Amino acid sequence: MAVATVASRYAKSLLDLAQEQGITETLYKDMRLFKQTVDQSRPLLLMLKNPIVRSEKKSAVLKAAFEKRLNPVTMSFLQIITKKNREPIMDAIAEAFITQYDKLKGVERATVITTVPLTDALREKFKAIVLKTTGGKLVELEEKIDQKLIGGYVLRVGDQQIDGSIRNQLNELRLQFLN
Repeated sequence: MAVATVASRYAKSLLDLAQEQGITETLYKDMRLFKQTVDQSRPLLLMLKNPIVRSEKKSAVLKAAFEKRLNPVTMSFLQIITKKNREPIMDAIAEAFITQYDKLKGVERATVITTVPLTDALREKFKAIVLKTTGGKLVELEEKIDQKLIGGYVLRVGDQQIDGSIRNQLNELRLQFLN
């Protein structure tokens, strides 16, 4: 079975449990913390994905790293995942949980890439564009800076991309001249 499918099922069961117990926000924060920690710690990610490291060792490392920082329900969930030998997809489960939570709350995530930091006015314009195209309730905007764009912006929402960069315009002109 594909990793995304399995991760989505585990995330859905955790989200259902969280809603049932009324701790959705807490588990959301826990999953974001877990995902952020794994993304920032390559050795931790490699250890979780390594089939040679025994599950008991992985469980002990997770317990040492997260027991004091995560809700007991989240820790129990991570221990269950470890016992089922699904540690290699823990990061995918956390990502799927965050995505499902965002969908539940109507939060849209977008990435805007520019050559300079955004002003508050531009930030609000980009949020308005995202709300208009997606119909969501709330927008979380991730801002990145890329000097290679020369000018303009690239806005990514899900699998859609709006490329208003000068680099893209120059590439289109080059293609027109070649044709």
